[in-house]
Amino acid sequence: MFDEEYLDSLPSDPLLALSQVIDKTIQRLDKKTMSDVVKNYETFLEAFAIIQALANQVDGLSLDAPSIKGTPKQTVDTIIAFCDSAKIELSKHDVQLKAAQFSNKYQARFGNIFAYEFSEGDLKRIQVLINELRDAIAASDLFEEGHKQRLLARLEKIQSELHKKMADLDRLWGLVGEAGIVLGKFGENAKPFVARIREIIDIVRGTQSRAEGLPSNTPMNLLGKDDATGPKSQ
Repeated sequence: MFDEEYLDSLPSDPLLALSQVIDKTIQRLDKKTMSDVVKNYETFLEAFAIIQALANQVDGLSLDAPSIKGTPKQTVDTIIAFCDSAKIELSKHDVQLKAAQFSNKYQARFGNIFAYEFSEGDLKRIQVLINELRDAIAASDLFEEGHKQRLLARLEKIQSELHKKMADLDRLWGLVGEAGIVLGKFGENAKPFVARIREIIDIVRGTQSRAEGLPSNTPMNLLGKDDATGPKSQ
């Protein structure tokens, strides 16, 4: 129901995306019997989380998210009531929503916003590597607790924002700095962590190179001292 392809297809405007997700959720609820809905309650929990995330990005929108507890049936009842109230709240933003619809329509017609696009295989591989990194860091005795928690939080943030299409790759490139710190601290013991980060960065570099019209195997040439200071005066 909410796979990566669907999420990537949502409009960039959060209000418009929110409206579409709420409509899709309500339509799915209407088409299924209550017993089917309860059996698939995790799908509606996911919808609930997506709606909350999008609502938090809309200025002036007030959605009071209920606490989720109880049985699957109680959970579904709570989500149904939440979707109904969200639909009512959205109706107060009809003008803003209509403006977003026009903006999305003509943005699609006259040119899309630039985005880097991972292949399906590369995206899955990055997810696997990040999961391996998180597991390895969590199990490691090398890291101080504060450093460990910062790294895990950073990886979780990267993973939550990782999509097939991305406007920028800055968070992923930021792993280069983390690799340098880990290597400087732990030397040879850092290799399992650094190797995974290196593979992630290789994928990122290839994706960025393709987007910029360069061969995907273009080497990563970093600025040297002379490059940073510019040409020498004669």
